[in-house]
Amino acid sequence: MIPADRPIQRPATARLLYLDEHGAIRHAPRSQLVALLRPGDLVIANDAATLPASLHGLHARTGRSIEVRLAGKPSLAHRDAQRFIAVAFGPGDYHTRTEDRPLPPAFEVGDELELGSLIARVERVLDHPRLLALRFDAEIDELWRGLATHGRPIQYAHMKEPLALWDVWTSIAGMPAAYEPPSAGFALDWQMLADFEARGIEFATVTHAAGISSTGDPELDRRLPLDEPYRIPVATEEAIAAALCEHRRIVAIGTTVVRALEHSAATFGSVAAGDGVATNRIGPETQLRVVDAILSGTHEPGTSHYQLLQAFADRSALRRADDALRSAGYRSHEFGDSVLIERDTRRYSRQTAGAIEVEDFPEMQGLVGRPAPRILRRFAPASAHVVQESHCLSPARGLVCLRD
Repeated sequence: MIPADRPIQRPATARLLYLDEHGAIRHAPRSQLVALLRPGDLVIANDAATLPASLHGLHARTGRSIEVRLAGKPSLAHRDAQRFIAVAFGPGDYHTRTEDRPLPPAFEVGDELELGSLIARVERVLDHPRLLALRFDAEIDELWRGLATHGRPIQYAHMKEPLALWDVWTSIAGMPAAYEPPSAGFALDWQMLADFEARGIEFATVTHAAGISSTGDPELDRRLPLDEPYRIPVATEEAIAAALCEHRRIVAIGTTVVRALEHSAATFGSVAAGDGVATNRIGPETQLRVVDAILSGTHEPGTSHYQLLQAFADRSALRRADDALRSAGYRSHEFGDSVLIERDTRRYSRQTAGAIEVEDFPEMQGLVGRPAPRILRRFAPASAHVVQESHCLSPARGLVCLRD
């Protein structure tokens, strides 16, 4: 595929490869996305705004030049506002391929990093020379001013011109939480959202701290995606519960949405409103519980994003889609073209863990705004590694209506 090297979110020539639930492939202008969706679909997008997460400065102890790319944080909570996981590089910038960037100096706990007007201290040196846990010595307002003044969007060598912050914000961007753009959302604009409504397609959002796509080191890249915090609004939980009860499809705009929703469902038995941290890796062995289709960018085999797509379609179907993308000259990377992949329903049979009478949970009555079904059932149990504080959850946690 051809790397998209200009920061245009919705070029008139943008294309869409559609892989349906039976493995059939169609090509369409991306502007026709609405026509490929169904009335009643629930479309969910990531509304995280992208931080200016690339910071150049000095390693104070050695005086050496460094670049720090913010890549994660413990949570979206206020108490963690100054704490980040970061990937560090030696001298250079985005004009050099990430794989060719030199290592940073050896870090020690307590080291100061002078990043423009901001000072960050190394809280922990993690298990890779590039990977650090940092804390900024700044009040929240000062931190935001410093990032806005000195930071710039993370950028890679395929993009020749410098990115501005507005280049990497989607039309629905809200809370600044992402480190690289949730770029599947570049396909959306307000006219498309109006077209959704006119066609009877529901729209909702989550906030997910989309992480970095490359560290320049193969060993570290194999760990991607890193743990990523997310926040699910109550309105989105209720919309999902209604869609499931009414046998309507749930369509994710991007891999981050899939990761957040599937992690919440695996952890709590249903998609629960509140904050969480996605530690899950989604791939060919994953049993999807929530999402029926995904709109995504075009991804190269071997990446974590491509691995996630294998939860929707088998390797054979994706290989045929890859061949079609290459032969038709689709553009890759964040400003490239898109794919719409429906879940292969032949691979799935939803199991339940028993029925629960609604009357045992009076707070569920009227949850979805329509007559509630008498029986609600849990998803099948799944392993998970995140504990969520109970006070962050809605009263409806743990319950969902499954489709037959």
